[in-house]
Amino acid sequence: MKFFIDTADVPAIRDLHDLGMVDGVTTNPSLIMKSGRDIIEVTREICSFVEGPVSAEVVALEADAMIKEGRHLAEIASNIAVKLPLTWDGLKACKVLSGEGKMVNVTLCFSPNQALLAAKAGATFISPFIGRLDDIHLDGMELIHDIRAIYDNYDFKTEILAASIRSVNHVTQCALAGSDVITAPPEVIRKLAAHPLTDAGLAQFMKDWEKTGQKII
Repeated sequence: MKFFIDTADVPAIRDLHDLGMVDGVTTNPSLIMKSGRDIIEVTREICSFVEGPVSAEVVALEADAMIKEGRHLAEIASNIAVKLPLTWDGLKACKVLSGEGKMVNVTLCFSPNQALLAAKAGATFISPFIGRLDDIHLDGMELIHDIRAIYDNYDFKTEILAASIRSVNHVTQCALAGSDVITAPPEVIRKLAAHPLTDAGLAQFMKDWEKTGQKII
């Protein structure tokens, strides 16, 4: 499973990239606002060192304007994935931009039918929002299972990019469900390495080592 980092915080991306933990990056208008930087400038900087897809989202709501913005964003770098909302106009824009050979990430997916439409429109990625479904007491992981079954039934090439990841358990569940990609904030990726038994075991090892009075170097 590929790890995309859901942030526009360049130092945080670089830190995880140096560990080989970054297969791509996703951004959105809220993350751009949080970065406090110009969308073109920060996206170009991210693309300068991240080899995988970097999603940059349009803000237009009408298909022709989405296409125009998408083409402009795609000029930033060859690894840009144009991010479009899962609306009828977004699907129209997806069909055009994917037909031009551009990567397209269709976002804000909340149902299997929406995912089916995105695949038929040529989406490179579909982004189902797990956490937001959980927030309204629905099972976000059920959506991942359903999309996986539909895509496998018909051999769709669209990759499932699980989004709105809130916890390390979400990451595990997505991997078990067969999600192609997860996109998560840097802090969630870091928490994947944490376990209280690891900490306890290390503390015991260090305590016992100190008793030996030895040094390795």
